[in-house]
Amino acid sequence: MPDQLKIVIVGHVDHGKSTLIGRLFHDTGALPEGKLEQLQKAADRRGAPFEWANLMDALQSERDQNITIDTAQIWFRTPARQYVIIDAPGHKEFLKNMITGAASAEAALLLIDAHEGIQENSRRHGYLLNLLGIRQIAVLVNKMDLENHRENRFRQIEAEFRQWLSSIGVVPKIFIPISARHGDNIAAKSPNMPWWQGPTVLEMLDEFNASESLDGLPLRFPIQDIYRFDHRRILAGRVESGVINVGDRLVFSPASKASTVKTIERWNAPVSDRAVAGESIGITLTEQIFVERGAIAALQTAPPYELTQFKARVFWLGRQPFLPGKKYKLKLATQEAQCQIESVDKVIDASSLEPVPGNCKERGVGRYEVGELTLRTRRPIAFDAAAEIPPTGRFVIVDGFDVSGGGIIADGNYPRRTHDSHHRSDNIYWSRGKVTPGQRETRNGHRGCVLWLTGLSGSGKSTIATELERELFNLGRHVYILDGDNMRHGLCSDLGFSHKDRTENIRRIGEVAKLFADAGVICITAFISPYLADRDLVRSILPADTFIEVYVNAPVSVCEQRDPKGLYAKARSGQIKNFTGVSAPYEPPLRPEIELHTDSSTAAECVASVLDFLACTVPPYRF
Repeated sequence: MPDQLKIVIVGHVDHGKSTLIGRLFHDTGALPEGKLEQLQKAADRRGAPFEWANLMDALQSERDQNITIDTAQIWFRTPARQYVIIDAPGHKEFLKNMITGAASAEAALLLIDAHEGIQENSRRHGYLLNLLGIRQIAVLVNKMDLENHRENRFRQIEAEFRQWLSSIGVVPKIFIPISARHGDNIAAKSPNMPWWQGPTVLEMLDEFNASESLDGLPLRFPIQDIYRFDHRRILAGRVESGVINVGDRLVFSPASKASTVKTIERWNAPVSDRAVAGESIGITLTEQIFVERGAIAALQTAPPYELTQFKARVFWLGRQPFLPGKKYKLKLATQEAQCQIESVDKVIDASSLEPVPGNCKERGVGRYEVGELTLRTRRPIAFDAAAEIPPTGRFVIVDGFDVSGGGIIADGNYPRRTHDSHHRSDNIYWSRGKVTPGQRETRNGHRGCVLWLTGLSGSGKSTIATELERELFNLGRHVYILDGDNMRHGLCSDLGFSHKDRTENIRRIGEVAKLFADAGVICITAFISPYLADRDLVRSILPADTFIEVYVNAPVSVCEQRDPKGLYAKARSGQIKNFTGVSAPYEPPLRPEIELHTDSSTAAECVASVLDFLACTVPPYRF
């Protein structure tokens, strides 16, 4: 594939984007023979002056309205390389089309009218280019002829816009004064601006660097369709990043099914056992697994994230606000999933970068605003952070039948599951050392067990647990507390508070508690653990009579009066979502081994009750 660079040209409406491209073509001899004369004659028949923009504005409605309403791509070559130039609309009503054009670009030219100056859309386009991850940006100050080619006017615009761009972290490569209509500083230096000693637009284009090849990134092969020919099932799609070879072992996310590439199929192309980013291919597999449109194939060694929640920056274009609680459709690569806003961190005006006033958690994200928020999908989706693998880090939001927003997935501490995490090997066995459980019991004077304290926040679990640990330690017992907050600082720091995340949190703690008990330690846990099924799961993974459920029972009204961490107040005000006892359920134990009523008993009395239970239990818990 020849060296090629995709460049998007953006700017406020009527600031000269299409004119610039038309002039570039003419001044470099790239126009088809007779094309210029044809357009000049057409202008004469219409009784209108010839416009360079008509080279790009191919739709009749665009000529009539004198605005570009869709993106157009043209191929263009200099001695240095080939370019794909994308002309994107500037009118804010067509920002969706501009985003479509800019999404695949590696560099950008942003035009500003020297006479009109910096407009709202100039700033908005600058922000969008930054949002889309385009870092190579040149600003062209056009129509300098309308300002008598004055250097001070150029420097004024440069200083003002450079300062604004720096506030969003954008450092433009260069500012160039031009007049697209007259060809000033396009392909040759302008005699009208002798004060400009910098490059022409063409010279500057050749200075842009081609982005790092997507071939070097991890493989991402979204499945677009499945075709059946004779006995074969061909999985078709486009290799968005990385390289795929015959013999590669693939995992298909988020279904987490695995198989090996048997053949790579192409249409009207030479046979090859290898495909790279940008190629549209089909593959067949050695094992016939069920794969649907939307799955993303990756190498087992580098799979995407598979989650229902992620942080994102969304630019909203819908006529109705992007509202929390409302269901939308998310499209990422070939995947589609129902989604909704989990939380809104910040809403800003894309043109001023000022925070939007009002309660963004209630009003959502308005038109032409950017929301920094957390999205939740109804089912797991496969994705990457946009900074890691751009093609699978971008998405659009559909409201009804309209594409109403676009965004990128922000970096986050997401857990990445390997293929092995989905399939336990048949060759893994529980390892036993040479110290037996009986020997530990003899040495310690007791057997390991798990005292599982469950109850609402504020019920007294942590207080009782710490007092109980001290008493058992003073009795010479091997004891340790697993506290809920402590575990979320480390082992479970990647989990939220949804039903699914709470279940995974308890499962992990149960496995850790099992190891403590196996080591002969009395393991005390202090977790809300609100769901019966989760606590039953922990009981099932521990040896018989090792799991002792302690229900720390206090009415929610009492817990809320105590509120030692101020959590109930935050939950009532909406600052904390899915808070047990307020906005999320608690399922009390049905048959706990011990029940402690902390609304009527002191912590010391509760600790004594637990010790009495242990003392009355058959050996080896007798003290």
